[in-house]
Amino acid sequence: MSDIDALAGVTKGQVLPLQRDVEAIAIPFGKTETLPEDSEVTVMQAKGGTVSVGLEGRMYLIEGSQLDALGLDAVPAPTLPEDASEEDIEAFVWEQLRTCFDPEIPVNIVELGLVYGCRIERLISGERMVTIRMTLTAPGCGMGDVIAADARNKILGAPQIGKVHTEIVFDPPWSREMMSEEARLELGMF
Repeated sequence: MSDIDALAGVTKGQVLPLQRDVEAIAIPFGKTETLPEDSEVTVMQAKGGTVSVGLEGRMYLIEGSQLDALGLDAVPAPTLPEDASEEDIEAFVWEQLRTCFDPEIPVNIVELGLVYGCRIERLISGERMVTIRMTLTAPGCGMGDVIAADARNKILGAPQIGKVHTEIVFDPPWSREMMSEEARLELGMF
């Protein structure tokens, strides 16, 4: 398993004590809450540089920059070399999108079929802007803004990209047929 898919040494079901208060995102509501130091959390999923944990019957997402609260190394921001080509930049964007996960589903948003399109363009200022058209598995999903922000933050790690716009759309509506074969196998939906 690569570091994109899981964090070294972290396994599903593992119980970890919080080593400090940590801001975590409540799932599926998308609101930030503070989890107190010394609370014991159960790892639900560790993918894409984030960890989903359970605490007192609720689920939370702890972002990569906050992983020290779990006694783990923070995940460094992704980046590209200054001399990256246009092809390198496009590959970087897609690679970063493949590190974005719905905190409840162990398949990245690209393989889930949630990314409808990605366009990279140069603005008059000379900086590049990435526009991502994506959807959610359900229109009422409270995690949409969180997933979109995760994508934005990871893509903005490249100095060649100045802006990222994520557009959440519901037409066409998402369906299981949009998932890759790999995603269907992972989720047992053949």
